[in-house]
Amino acid sequence: MHSYFTSFAPRAALAAFALVIAGRAGAQQPDGKTVFSTTCAACHQATGQGVDGTFPPLAGSEWVTGDDAKLVRIVLQGLTGPVEVAGETFNSAMPAWGAVLNDADIAAVTTYIRGAWGNKATPITTARITSLRAATKARTTPWTAAELAQIPKASK
Repeated sequence: MHSYFTSFAPRAALAAFALVIAGRAGAQQPDGKTVFSTTCAACHQATGQGVDGTFPPLAGSEWVTGDDAKLVRIVLQGLTGPVEVAGETFNSAMPAWGAVLNDADIAAVTTYIRGAWGNKATPITTARITSLRAATKARTTPWTAAELAQIPKASK
């Protein structure tokens, strides 16, 4: 007798067992696209194209696909003042999200934007966010592009 239970239950049990083995049973990983939609899309738009003259694009942005430590600093502590993105200068402010989003959320959203809209950059792990949060915990003001330019490319 072929039934729903006999054909899918073993697969479901194996999937549940794999989650237990991975130490993630009951824990749901944040979805980067959802985090982006609720925290970032108002300024950077769902398409990642930003708003001309006001908010920079994330699609094709060297700030997104470049040094992950600089991107994480921007998300954690914010960015203020002029910044050049894809040859255009923007002079607005990005709020700090470090007090609002946890490390898993930041890892999810930064990984999402590094792989969306044609961007092709490596994912950022929660452990990486935790490390950078600890390294920058004394920072209480937003970064400027000039300050970020002075930071040597981080080793992972």
